Amino acid sequence: MSVDEKTVRRIAHLARIAVTDEEVGPLQGELNAILAFVEQLGAVDIDGVEPMTSVTPMRMKKRADVVNDGGRARDVVANAPETEDNYFLVPKVVE
Repeated sequence: MSVDEKTVRRIAHLARIAVTDEEVGPLQGELNAILAFVEQLGAVDIDGVEPMTSVTPMRMKKRADVVNDGGRARDVVANAPETEDNYFLVPKVVE
């Protein structure tokens, strides 16, 4: 895939980047180089390669999926100006 001058201007417009006429040529070359590199990545054989979370072998830390109320309702509302039964009280703003 190749990027032409019109496409460079469109990308710059979508990205809200001001591009002068002198900058279009170099940007076109850079974008084409990026796309050529991405095409090279498509040729890499990844069959049998396991997904990794890091370059060093490690197991992902997981916690038990348990539903609870957190047990910290009083701590959450401790600094609120007004509360009632662990709920925030706010003034009415809509009539």
